[in-house]
Amino acid sequence: MDNSTKKVVTFGEIMLRLSPPGFLRFSQASSFDVVYGGGESNVAVSLANYGVLVDFVTRLPDNDLGHCALMEMRKRGVGTDKIIFGGGRLGIYFLETGAVSRGSKVVYDRAHSAMAEIKKGMINWEKVFEDTQWFHWTGITPAISQGAADALLEAVQEAKKRNITISTDLNYRAKLWKYGGDREAIMTELTSYCDIILGNEEDAEKHFGIKPEGLNVTTQGEAVKAEAFLSVCKQMMKKFPNAKKVITTLRGSISASHNTWSGVLFDGDTMFKSTEYQITHIVDRVGGGDSFMGGLIYGLLKYPNDDQMALDFAVAASALKHTILGDANLATVAEVEKLMGGDASGRVAR
Repeated sequence: MDNSTKKVVTFGEIMLRLSPPGFLRFSQASSFDVVYGGGESNVAVSLANYGVLVDFVTRLPDNDLGHCALMEMRKRGVGTDKIIFGGGRLGIYFLETGAVSRGSKVVYDRAHSAMAEIKKGMINWEKVFEDTQWFHWTGITPAISQGAADALLEAVQEAKKRNITISTDLNYRAKLWKYGGDREAIMTELTSYCDIILGNEEDAEKHFGIKPEGLNVTTQGEAVKAEAFLSVCKQMMKKFPNAKKVITTLRGSISASHNTWSGVLFDGDTMFKSTEYQITHIVDRVGGGDSFMGGLIYGLLKYPNDDQMALDFAVAASALKHTILGDANLATVAEVEKLMGGDASGRVAR
């Protein structure tokens, strides 16, 4: 079977996102705007948008909100027939959007969600992985609950058995990992199956104690140097010999509204560096990393022998995501390629 007819599968939690309109603070809000999103569902939407066959796997409550989340995936062209139903509620997160020197805030309300109460054996991974070429997960899923970590371990083991490419976005979340699981042990085992690892300096340090040299990511306006990540990439590849590529996004936070954005990819020999974009008027930075991952998977599938092109596509895609409200990237391949080609004018297309 040729790759164009083989699927990408992503697995994780989709949540109801509630945000005060515009840049209002929680204390000013008398209503909330509704969006559905989550790490792996956002990656699935990006891929479907680029014309890639993709299935999103999760557990949803069999109620109106669960079906709204399902409908959102279907609307975007994501395969949903492997989603299972059960549990009592959909996870929620509240987002207060920051501006200038005030950062964004997230409050989670996801305890006892349908996905948090998933258990080993609930998903038939053999069936899920029929005709699959790629499986993607993030570090958010094993942070939700022991059951979610167990179901994910089943998935990576089955995917590895079938020689499916496995990718992860390490996504450390300080507000999760509350159930008492040994984070480093769980993440080390899961990541050991991966071919493609995306993670920033905080992810590497918090999950594995791996630190870059000469880097201070909190210094305002400081350009984050790609060279500092070479040591991280080499340490990651030593720890995870299955890994073929280690990638990171480089975000320089000048303010909540103005970031620099680029990425680097290390293949064991060469360090590839992308163009750096100035994102001067951020609309919504939530899902920026997911949009990068969606672009990277697409890029690595489309340009299997050109890591520079794959990286450039991922960075341009995620730069565009910062202009789009909501969790998911709705930029098209043509728009991404236009930006890759150097057209950042934003003129009206008539």
